[in-house]
Amino acid sequence: MKLCQNQYYHFYSRTNNEELLFRSNENYIYFLKKYRYYLDNFFDTIGYCLMPAHFHFLVRIKEKTPTHPMTSQSSDEFLISNTIAILLRSYTRAFNKMYDRHGSLFQARYKAKLIDNDKYLITLLTYIHQNPVRAGLTTKAEEWLFSSYQDYIDLRKGSLPQKELILSMISRKDLFELTNNKINNIDTKF
Repeated sequence: MKLCQNQYYHFYSRTNNEELLFRSNENYIYFLKKYRYYLDNFFDTIGYCLMPAHFHFLVRIKEKTPTHPMTSQSSDEFLISNTIAILLRSYTRAFNKMYDRHGSLFQARYKAKLIDNDKYLITLLTYIHQNPVRAGLTTKAEEWLFSSYQDYIDLRKGSLPQKELILSMISRKDLFELTNNKINNIDTKF
């Protein structure tokens, strides 16, 4: 998929055989630290949700650079794709070492989907935030610690999500109401 500056994308991945990706709170925090380390230069993170066996990030691509001489991709596009792969490999290596396991943790290459309109952007963000409720991990989206939802409703002052991008399109109150109305069908299948 071609990645373009100032465009929004949903990127996500899941584990092989629904194996746990995060076995402890420390795993979730470590993954977010690695995400920031590797990808903050490329993305404005709009929202995210880390689930026990998969993750979702809603991002906007930052600045674009000239085409990479060895590919038809822009340098940033080439770097972003490789950097996401490095993040996932790096986390897998640390996870494997910590839990004395071997082999691939992720099912396949990560997926990325272009989000081409504001209505879908907001719908997808609420869908991402509803993941823990739909999975039965919690009864309210705001109870899940490993998503950006607490930041959006000011229960936490995290600096990862760029909330102002969404809050310029929709009020905090409307976002709260949308997130608390279950979205059942959206094109985010793995």
